[in-house]
Amino acid sequence: MRGSVMWGWIGPLLVTIFGGILRFWNLPHPKAVVFDETYYMKDAFSLLTWGVERVAVKDADKAILAGRTDIWEKCAADALDKCASYVVHPPLGKWMIGVGEWLFGLNPFGWRFSAAVVGTLSILVLARVARRMTRSTLLGCFAGLLLALDGLHYVLSRTALLDVFLMFWVLAAFACLVVDRDQARERLVTWYESSPVSPYGPRLGLRPWRLAAGVCLAFAMSVKWSGIFFLAAFAVLSLLWDFGARRAVGLRHPYAGAFNKDVPQGFLSFAVVPFVAYMLTWTGWFASAYGYGRNWAQATAPGNPLFFLFDSMRSWVKYQWQVFTFHSGLESTHPYMSEPWSWPLLLRPVAFYYEGRQNVCGVKDCSEAVLGVGTPVIWFGALAALVALIAYYVSSRDWRAGAVLLAYAMGWLPWFYFAIADNRTMFLFYAIPMVPFMVLAITLCAGLIIGPAQPTARGSMPVRRTVGAAVVGAFALLALINFWWLYPILSAEVIPYTEWKARMLFEKRWI
Repeated sequence: MRGSVMWGWIGPLLVTIFGGILRFWNLPHPKAVVFDETYYMKDAFSLLTWGVERVAVKDADKAILAGRTDIWEKCAADALDKCASYVVHPPLGKWMIGVGEWLFGLNPFGWRFSAAVVGTLSILVLARVARRMTRSTLLGCFAGLLLALDGLHYVLSRTALLDVFLMFWVLAAFACLVVDRDQARERLVTWYESSPVSPYGPRLGLRPWRLAAGVCLAFAMSVKWSGIFFLAAFAVLSLLWDFGARRAVGLRHPYAGAFNKDVPQGFLSFAVVPFVAYMLTWTGWFASAYGYGRNWAQATAPGNPLFFLFDSMRSWVKYQWQVFTFHSGLESTHPYMSEPWSWPLLLRPVAFYYEGRQNVCGVKDCSEAVLGVGTPVIWFGALAALVALIAYYVSSRDWRAGAVLLAYAMGWLPWFYFAIADNRTMFLFYAIPMVPFMVLAITLCAGLIIGPAQPTARGSMPVRRTVGAAVVGAFALLALINFWWLYPILSAEVIPYTEWKARMLFEKRWI
């Protein structure tokens, strides 16, 4: 890795601070329940209070905004199931939202705090993993800056929805696997240089970064079940990297060696550890009598611990099946629903919040809006970068291009099945796990445009690198200008209606 280790941290941290200021600035605004916050902020508070999600009273949102927290339906002791809320997503994302409510109370700042923290941290994680993949601190900071300037990432980092947490755990898992890849290859090289020759190679010992990736993938599934696609893909990707490493070091039987020495620990990292971590996120449901479908009275009746365990698991499996059938049959319409093919084109953003106001912005008609939409310069640039990356991977088999393309595909392609087979209701913000990998695609292409660091005989920068750096810098500047232009409709700034309408790129689809 060229360059200073210190700057390898200072640069990404400065970009992260910039992104964090954007996300935390005026975070409680708008003082309203924005879009699906109505579900998750109450579920999070219920988890803090009861350990499970419970049913709230009618007009609970108005009571919460007025400062009241006694919002739960009252149930008799023998009818607890009447107060259990039927929720269709695992609990971890709501627990994470609940951390902010525990720290700052049941108010807009409290229920948005964790999303802002996670959104900010994802900038740092992406900058560091991009630096590791490109061996360039500058390109790492470039990647972090683009993520900080993406409109959809910005909006979800300021809204108490689950998707930003899913994105974070997927990105964290990917980063862990990239570190594990480097460490595994370092161990193989050390073995090759200092140990007797073997046709199969060594066992690589404990691989904590791959175990950490398994935990992160479990947490992704514990936010939304769509995390399972990344679990399957990243497991295959990691094992293919092991095969490639053993082949690259010149072993006579690299595949047999990988199956014997890497696959067993891979099973531990991508099957056993994720299952245990996933089940731990359901602790509140198992420990409470208030959970949906819990059947607490039946599970505790005989007084036999084994019966309690098996009956509780039976109830839990039945509940999971109900959730699965709910998702597979979800066909309700919504004015902001969209098909996955349209997501990269930003054809149907989601209006998270809109309020028309009078005489508060210097003119009669004013608008206050939060529009869930990506920054077009970044998203359309990513389309070109992904096409270029496909061609680059076909010609070079570069592992970085393959990994980014696979991760992007896992965030996008499975939704086509649900659109075709189930006609499922979907929204643009489901694409947020794709965004870090879109940025990585742009970053890898930026590295190709700039070219390798090979100074001329006189020590000056080659013309190709000068022009390439100018092109990449111009793209970053365009992204900044594009984000600045959209900022008023991403942050609920009060502006004249005509200015709001001017920012609707595809007017008929964005309104």
